[in-house]
Amino acid sequence: MEFLADHAPDLLPGRRPGAGGAPAADLAPHATTIVALTFGGPDAPRGVVLAGDRRATMGNLIASREIEKVFPADEFSAVGIAGSAGIAVEMVRLFQLELEHYEKIEGSLLSLDGKANRLSTMIRGNLPLAMQGLAVVPLFAGYDLDRATGRLFSFDVTGGRYEEHDHHSVGSGSVFARGALKKLWRPGLPAADAVSVAVEALYDAADDDSATGGPDTVRRIWPVVATVDADGYQRVSDDVLAGVVERIVAARRDGAAGGARA
Repeated sequence: MEFLADHAPDLLPGRRPGAGGAPAADLAPHATTIVALTFGGPDAPRGVVLAGDRRATMGNLIASREIEKVFPADEFSAVGIAGSAGIAVEMVRLFQLELEHYEKIEGSLLSLDGKANRLSTMIRGNLPLAMQGLAVVPLFAGYDLDRATGRLFSFDVTGGRYEEHDHHSVGSGSVFARGALKKLWRPGLPAADAVSVAVEALYDAADDDSATGGPDTVRRIWPVVATVDADGYQRVSDDVLAGVVERIVAARRDGAAGGARA
């Protein structure tokens, strides 16, 4: 594989041309970018915000402007997908089914660590396709009922599971989103402010990454944003997101105008 990478990279799995000469992996829609951050603290309920943009790409083309990448896994957890969209969505559906089946059989919810471990195993099972360029790299967040706190987990294509603290991002725009999260996140962030930080991080990612779609004020397409805390999974309404986007755009417009006058 190292020899092919140096001398004939087009022959590597995932780079073989398909219809129209495009690499096979580019013919399947890919989803990016997902961000997550914690909110609350000692004096407030601690939870997690999970958010994803709405764009799916297929090579250099926009495959969809309205794809959803954040899903409830069960009542107290959520998963965001990055990578090959079709495989990722099917993986999430199977994950949801397995958690529901466990709850019906055992009469109780699987622990948050157990959910993360199960998702890790499912990702590892996709490794042969990942080696062909059809990888799935989700971000998993939930409220740990045993610890009474929100927790966040990231994964790699081999199924490696890593608990993240404070905030994290995955996908092609993650490097830009992480930069925004580092500047905007702070301990004890209220839930409403955490939602604003998540949207602004996606806005920054879309500003520099062509595969990440920013808020579309013309078509009124907003990111999918959800919170998970002691009250369970709750999706943030489009009306709330419209207001958040309006404030972010107005602040940046005013700032740009002020810079131009200076």
